[in-house]
Amino acid sequence: MSIIFGPVNSRRFGLSLGLDLSLKFKQCNFDCVYCELKAAKPVPNQREVVSVDEVIKAVKKAFERGLKFSFITVTANGEPSLYPHLKELVNALNLIKQDKKLLILSNGTGVLDEAKFDAMLGFDVVKFSLDSAVEKTFFKIDRALKSVNLRQMIQRMSDFSSEFKGQLVMEVLVVEGFNDNESEFEALNEAFELIKPSRVDISSIDRPSAYPVRPVSVERLESLAKIIKSAPVFVPKRDLKGQGLDFSEEELLKMLSLRPQSEFDIEALSEFSRQNLQKLLENSKIWVQDLAGVKFYRA
Repeated sequence: MSIIFGPVNSRRFGLSLGLDLSLKFKQCNFDCVYCELKAAKPVPNQREVVSVDEVIKAVKKAFERGLKFSFITVTANGEPSLYPHLKELVNALNLIKQDKKLLILSNGTGVLDEAKFDAMLGFDVVKFSLDSAVEKTFFKIDRALKSVNLRQMIQRMSDFSSEFKGQLVMEVLVVEGFNDNESEFEALNEAFELIKPSRVDISSIDRPSAYPVRPVSVERLESLAKIIKSAPVFVPKRDLKGQGLDFSEEELLKMLSLRPQSEFDIEALSEFSRQNLQKLLENSKIWVQDLAGVKFYRA
């Protein structure tokens, strides 16, 4: 089995070369109901560990092959922060990454361990999951080890955000009947006010999951996303082109001042609207900010 996979093109982070730190089976301290991997009892540590040398050799080969990508993404069949040599790996990757950005896709529990907390500060972009800020819902969705303290984790995510020099992305995956209501998102908004991420991604199930759970519609995601006021929000969408929504310059300014719009939101605009958007850019009335690989238009 290969440590390297991809490059994979994602709307969340662009073209990414994946590094799998758990090759043979799932090793995770969560057993999320929506996980695309087979259900498995959560574990506190990795039982089988790939060496740092093996990972670095695989990455060097990818560079030698001339593969095109923007991110080196540390992930796993499970939780990558369980990897026992994370600090050593991050240091080694930073020495060879060239112009690429180093990204970890994590459930966030690493912040509860001082060594993992310190190791993750070495990434350029960190993605933490937070599906619920309500303890009962959190354990229903993520089926985490009981030793995970949600309140403490949110506080330590905030501490991490304060120290981190890169970009922190928070992700919420919405499951029908679990966290798809206003009170859940009000609690999440409070948590994000404390954490202060660069951006919040809100999505739902789009692949077969470990348990019989259901997704919510994009319309419902967009409605819930409006409750998040504490950070720019990205809701992945499909087939937006051609919807042809018309906005004047004044309307665009108003919209962007209230809520930053991602480059994919802009795809929903008509040619008339995009021309007006370009005029606002040329006149420096709006600006574009790159937040962990996704461009946001802001006023």
